[in-house]
Parts: sequence; structure tokens; C-alpha cells
Amino acid sequence: MKKLQILLLVILTITTAVTVSSFAQTTRDTTQKIYINAKGGIYNHGGTALGYIDKNDIVRNNQGQKLYFIDKNGQVIGADGEKLGMAKKNGSYYNINGENVLNTKDIDKEKCAILDPQGHNFGTTHKNYKLHACAAHCYWLEQAKLKKGTAKTE
Repeated sequence: MKKLQILLLVILTITTAVTVSSFAQTTRDTTQKIYINAKGGIYNHGGTALGYIDKNDIVRNNQGQKLYFIDKNGQVIGADGEKLGMAKKNGSYYNINGENVLNTKDIDKEKCAILDPQGHNFGTTHKNYKLHACAAHCYWLEQAKLKKGTAKTE
């Protein structure tokens, strides 16, 4: 349970870090991009499966562990019941402080781009999963940083 609480804290930290780093970074590493297909599969830029959105609209990792879900009011709720942010129906994602962190923008009749407030692209999602796009991006971006040993909790 403590590991899950730490994971959720890290997710919140990265949500804030994405906003701050978007001002400082002029180029984006393609490893930060994720893609959500029409079946709810979540993949990195290289096509490696990261997790999935199940039939009950719950996001799970590849081992089937629940990561978060979005309630009927758009609140992103972690597996431990803690509120992580807010996903709006228009595809905007807000952190727990109410700050806009990421948005989605229609590309065509099926796909949407995942964008930060300045318009930097972080990947794509199928329109059916607009609500999940930004929260999922924040989660797997933090996981990638943890693997590289560059995650900071300042």
C-alpha cells in the first residue's frame, strides 16, 4: 500500500513537472510520447505495450494492476482512492491545484493529439479515450524517468 501511495505522489509530482519543464525545454524527446489505440491499448513511441484501458474504463498496467480510473464527474482517482486531477470532456487535464497541464486536439475523425498548453505534442489517442490521454501520459512519463534514474522530487 505504501508503494502505491508513493507512486501516486510521483504521478502528482510529474504532472507539475511537465508544466514547469515545458517552459524550460525547447526540444522534446520522442520517448515521452504515448499512443492509445481504438481498443484502449497504451503504447510508447516504439510500439511497446505499457498498459491498457479495460472494459470498465479502468487503466491497468501490463500485469493487470489497477492504476487509476476516471469517475462520472471527470475526477481522476488513483487505485488508493486519492484524487489525482480532473479530466474534462473536451480532453483537457487539470492537476489537483486546478492548473491546466495537458489538452487533446482532434487530428481527424478517429485520432487526437496530446498537447501541453504551449502546443508541444506528446502523442496521440483514439477519440474514445480522450479523457484518459493526459493522465496516462503523465503516469508513463514518470515511469520512464524512474527507469532512467532521472526522476526528481524537488
